[in-house]
Amino acid sequence: MTTKPVYIVGAGPGDPELITIKGRNLLAKADVVIYTNSLIPREMLVHCQPAAEKIPTAAKTLKVIANLAIAAARKGKMVVRLHDGDPALYGAIHEQMRLLSEAGIRFEIIPGISAYQLAAARLGTELTIPGLVQTIILTRISGRTQVPAKEELASLAAHQASLCLYLSARHIENAQAKLAEHYPSDTIVAVCYRLGWPDEKIKVTKLSNMAAISRGEDLERTTLYLISPALNHLVQSDSDYDEARSQLYNPSHDHLFRPKSEQA
Repeated sequence: MTTKPVYIVGAGPGDPELITIKGRNLLAKADVVIYTNSLIPREMLVHCQPAAEKIPTAAKTLKVIANLAIAAARKGKMVVRLHDGDPALYGAIHEQMRLLSEAGIRFEIIPGISAYQLAAARLGTELTIPGLVQTIILTRISGRTQVPAKEELASLAAHQASLCLYLSARHIENAQAKLAEHYPSDTIVAVCYRLGWPDEKIKVTKLSNMAAISRGEDLERTTLYLISPALNHLVQSDSDYDEARSQLYNPSHDHLFRPKSEQA
């Protein structure tokens, strides 16, 4: 019997409506849904068929999770491994894919919306403003999982890009100190807790106050920090934003789909 692939699906950051159509459709067809219950709300399971077996994984090891998926797939069942956010970002899917491959089980990854994308939407901001910032860095500070030395936070902060800091709330004082080596102390930071959940919180502050806000709000997990000069508009009117303009839409810039004769 040919086994069906295991689908590794990104559920998005929490809002059940922010899963992709493809991900929702796969959930609706799945016989077995193995989901990260500590990071995915039960409301997400409304997309599943009533008869589907729904297996929470918060208390399970990676090998147990993989073996559940392998066993179900070998029985001809359609399996969805449901991850929060986008599976490619801090999803530990590399290890899962290796175990699936060693077992001869095919898999397919379905991307999802990441927390930094929802954060930008909630804040009503673009993270790549022409003339101000054109780079987005997604990273974390070292904790139980060590960050390679060449990706040390202070060295990344030197770019003063739009920096999205994941999995770092427990070490926020250290993170703030490293960021402050290169970002001005009044750089605007968005402290984003449980984005997409009913108890979502977003606090806009200065870099110098980032740790104090985190401790004052008792934030230790499921918190994203967005540090960027693109957030300045949240606290002040800046003429630089008025002048910033993408060349793609500038009347002086012609391209394949907009010849010079059609400029306006």
